[in-house]
Amino acid sequence: MAHARTAHKLMCSELRRVSNQLMKSQEITKRWVDFFVSKGHTAVPSASLVSSDPSLLFTVAGMVPFIPYLTAREEPPFDRATSVQKCIRTGDIEEVGKTARHGTFFQMCGNFSFGDYFKEDAIKFAFELLTKSVDDGGYGLDVERLWVTVYEEDDEAQDLWLKNTGIPASRIQRMGKADNYWSTGQPGPAGPCSEIYYDRGPAYGAEGGPIADENRYVEIWNLVFMQYQIENVRSKVDFDIVGELPKKNIDTGLGMERLAMILQGVENMYETDQVRPVIDKAAALSGKEYTSAESADDPHHTDDVRMRVVADHIRSASCSFPTACPRPTKAAATYCAG
Repeated sequence: MAHARTAHKLMCSELRRVSNQLMKSQEITKRWVDFFVSKGHTAVPSASLVSSDPSLLFTVAGMVPFIPYLTAREEPPFDRATSVQKCIRTGDIEEVGKTARHGTFFQMCGNFSFGDYFKEDAIKFAFELLTKSVDDGGYGLDVERLWVTVYEEDDEAQDLWLKNTGIPASRIQRMGKADNYWSTGQPGPAGPCSEIYYDRGPAYGAEGGPIADENRYVEIWNLVFMQYQIENVRSKVDFDIVGELPKKNIDTGLGMERLAMILQGVENMYETDQVRPVIDKAAALSGKEYTSAESADDPHHTDDVRMRVVADHIRSASCSFPTACPRPTKAAATYCAG
């Protein structure tokens, strides 16, 4: 594995050398919006990072601005929507800088259906955009590197993946409620989800799909199928399904930085085109060399993790200031951002 990892680092170095030919983050988000607009979606600008939802400090996912429509509290002004939403999520803050895929600030690309299309179209749209050639407006991912997970009882989702894509059953894995079932944690809409993973190759870990190694198999896109009403919520995995929703919804989220990491051929999300300049500046100011170290046994690991943390927190702070600081208080998100 060490030899494979060294070879991969050399490949990434060569890719960075010709980075002007690689897909930049701005192009990734443009292709996202263009694709879904072509499929009849309304493009919605990113909402404030400080959520208007009183139960949240920050906007933690692309679906947050659409909660009133997804929960049927308000009538949506459109049947289909797409967005690239700036998000802050602190639940995995201890992993920031240590893994290839965790950050407190990220951009979530989403497509949403409010009682319009459902599972089959959501799956078809995702597969088409990911695998369509770059020349034709897609991302050009190799279908042989794509893996999928579905909820363990969702036979329909697995059948639709087999019917509409080139992904075989051997690369579709079933998981339980803890991993592949979505709810708000309260009585209301809920449903199974299906996640799309990209195999980074043997240099990054063991074979066996996402169940075996989520460092090698990186989750890039989550498709949530809101189809049930739940009550008596006792925990994330313990609740009563009391019926089907009168209107079924789709809520999906793709991690832009994770996709950029793959398309730009870099080791982790911190080395993508929008984040690497901050790391380079941190290295210059500190007099330390950034080496892309990911193993704790690497003598450069501690310094590299520190620089990645600095880059992440600078992004979170700089992007939250414009919305959180005009009315500073000692409470909630304004206090965190200030």
